[in-house]
Amino acid sequence: MVTSLEPTSGLGKAPESWVEKHARATAMAVTLLGLGVRLWKASGTFLNPDEALHFRLANQRSLVLAYKESVTNAHPPLLTFVLYFWRLAGTSELCLRLPLVIASVAFCWMFYKWLSHAAGYLAGFIGLLFVAFLPPIVSLSAEIRQYPLLLAFVASALYFLDAAFVKNSTSRMAVFTVCLYLAIMSHYSAFLFAAALGVYALLRIFSKRPSTGLVSVWAIGQLGVLALAIVFYKTHISKLGWTESTAATQGWLSDMYLRRSYFDSAHDNPVVFVLGHTFGVFQYIFGQLAVGDVMGLFFLAAIVLLLRGKGFRDGREPRLLGILLLLVFAIAAGASLAHAYPYSGTRQVAFLIIPGVAGVSIAMARLAAGKWARGIAIAAFVLAACIAFGKARQPAMSRSDQSRAHMTNAIEFVQQNVGPSELIFTDYQSDLILGHYLCQQRPVSFEPAPADFEQFFCADHRVVSTDYRTWVLGADNFPQEWQEFVQAYKPNLGNSVWIVQAGWGVSLPEDLRKRYAEFRDPPVQSFGANIKIFKLKVGQPADRFVSSDFFFP
Repeated sequence: MVTSLEPTSGLGKAPESWVEKHARATAMAVTLLGLGVRLWKASGTFLNPDEALHFRLANQRSLVLAYKESVTNAHPPLLTFVLYFWRLAGTSELCLRLPLVIASVAFCWMFYKWLSHAAGYLAGFIGLLFVAFLPPIVSLSAEIRQYPLLLAFVASALYFLDAAFVKNSTSRMAVFTVCLYLAIMSHYSAFLFAAALGVYALLRIFSKRPSTGLVSVWAIGQLGVLALAIVFYKTHISKLGWTESTAATQGWLSDMYLRRSYFDSAHDNPVVFVLGHTFGVFQYIFGQLAVGDVMGLFFLAAIVLLLRGKGFRDGREPRLLGILLLLVFAIAAGASLAHAYPYSGTRQVAFLIIPGVAGVSIAMARLAAGKWARGIAIAAFVLAACIAFGKARQPAMSRSDQSRAHMTNAIEFVQQNVGPSELIFTDYQSDLILGHYLCQQRPVSFEPAPADFEQFFCADHRVVSTDYRTWVLGADNFPQEWQEFVQAYKPNLGNSVWIVQAGWGVSLPEDLRKRYAEFRDPPVQSFGANIKIFKLKVGQPADRFVSSDFFFP
């Protein structure tokens, strides 16, 4: 992108401020501050259901078992491998999240280095401010998820790809290839980014005519990407949610909460769908609806400026950069139109943080006319608005409700009040959390269970859970699930069964009271808003469906 990998300040002017003169040191300070924010975010809260699931898959007695468990999930296995070995260092929430925090900080730094070299120090610094402190990115970076690994490896791949072309370096091209492979092993959305990088690299090859050795290393690496795609498809992707009417790559994602993230020709206009969901991506990245819409306009302005190629100095190639940023979004939208991948304002499109924030940062740097004080002030104003008025997208738990102290108290309550002979009945998301904490972070050993149920025995308690198809119990499905539970396990009349819920959208006792007059107020133990425990007794069948087989004590 530049004739040298040493970025210049602003638009070629002399440094105008202390920050500009000490841009690298200031960027390092911002990155370290971002680390501090992430460490705070990652500490003091219990694992959410998705985090507990990722750790459960990795928390096995052998690496082979961990891999076998990983293929039951909709992601490639790298995170499972990382957690399998990292758990030896500790299993506290902060310790388990620490590799992802480190990866997210590496992403911030590599993103800054790439964008600085591609569009100037000011754009790079503005971009660093956003990826270091935007609340949705911080939250994503402080959870046990694949996205921090994905972002770190994609940003690194971008940097080393540009470095390889600028320096005509086969070693840097090899590092680019390794980073791209690791990104793909982190999250399947990396294939979409890899497609954009493939086109971008071809354009650079045809425009700059690099050495044959460099092109050969790149071509061999691309064959490796193709090989990875074939292997993952045959061994994993093709087995996810395959039905006669649903593509394997779409799988369970479109059947559940991401249904509207896929284009539906029966209800959607393709142009309206792409435009609306593109702005939804920016709403997700910035965590505030109005700000996200404005930042979407900034991105479009940046694309126009880059494609026109005017006003950029220092040997940069703005048109190629503009094509790259636009192409990543176009491929992501096209994948949704083809029902291959979701496209909307959700974490599943986290890879779009890279082109999205890059475009916005370039537009802000141009708006500031290369003046650092003005550019930083604009970015700070946007950040302040996002932090002050932003709202977390669902599903989410507030930090106070997700306090680790609530989980400690809930587990103590179970240990003190639930007898060894009493069953615990729960839904799948609660089973993930309960298994993690009740079993004290040891591997959960499942026992044979009736169809549509899972069960395990831990700390003198037997836990029975619905399977993954019933993620959460609510007023709509609880009566039927309870009846199936009673029929399958046949607890004696009058026996107590404890209902434990933990996770997102926990409101079963309140919903039952609102929906059914037959339910008297049961004594519910609440530990924050996201952990609820109450007790039912198996009763005589009644004529009415909703009260057949149970009553409150």
